[in-house]
Amino acid sequence: MSVVMTNRLLRPLAALVLSLSFTSSAAAANKEHQQLMADIRMLQEQAQLLQNMLGTLTDTLKAVNARLDQQADANRKAFADQKLLIDNLTKDLGVVREKVDDNNVRVGSLSQEVDALRQLVQQALARPSTTSQIDPGGATAPGPVQTSSAAPPANPPPTAIGTSPTKAWEQAYGDYAAGLYDLAIDGFTAFIRDFPKHDQADDAQFLIGRSYLQDAKNDKAVEAFDKVIRMYPTSNSIPDAYYLKGVALRNLRQNDRAREAWNAVVKGYPDSAAASLAKQALGNSEALTGTTKK
Repeated sequence: MSVVMTNRLLRPLAALVLSLSFTSSAAAANKEHQQLMADIRMLQEQAQLLQNMLGTLTDTLKAVNARLDQQADANRKAFADQKLLIDNLTKDLGVVREKVDDNNVRVGSLSQEVDALRQLVQQALARPSTTSQIDPGGATAPGPVQTSSAAPPANPPPTAIGTSPTKAWEQAYGDYAAGLYDLAIDGFTAFIRDFPKHDQADDAQFLIGRSYLQDAKNDKAVEAFDKVIRMYPTSNSIPDAYYLKGVALRNLRQNDRAREAWNAVVKGYPDSAAASLAKQALGNSEALTGTTKK
């Protein structure tokens, strides 16, 4: 009986112990669950804060990008305006440079005109008077002796006082273009005499040679072209002078000298148009020589 009573007493005690143990375990689990929920809420709040901060940063970046775009647009516009301004200044500078060059050319031309007029005035003052002076007593003052037979002047007539180089050139060239070769030769000779340092002096001498050649005065043409070659070594008329000298010599039947002139232009000025003409003339001359030998 004692054992049965003992077992009966122990059973409620064990049930009580188990009940207390389960209650304690449940309370602990509930507390842990509450702690987890609190941590989750805290994490959610922090995530919300981070999300708000990211939104603020995004708005700030958008504003900064917008300002940067505005600044870039302003810079591009400023650069475009500066480029346009520089282009306009460059064009204006080019126009000014052209006007300055034109003025320099005009000033140089005017300087040549003034120098030419000064030379003409000096020549006019230096020329002796050709009229005889009569004194009150009726005696004639000594003057130049006049002969009954007037010889033609050896030199071309003097240029009129006040004639500019341009006018003198135009007059002589007009005679040349009209086929008045004697007048053209006189005009170009006077031009060289009165304006020896003019830029067109070499052209005048070259046209003297062409005038003689056109007038079939081949010997004088050779002399005139030789003068171009000798007196104006930097002239752009040198190749043509050599070629036409050869033509004049060929007309004089001096074929060896003609070939020398043509060879000179071919070797010295191979890229000139006169060199091409000289090559053709040399070929024709050789063909003619070969035919004659046969």
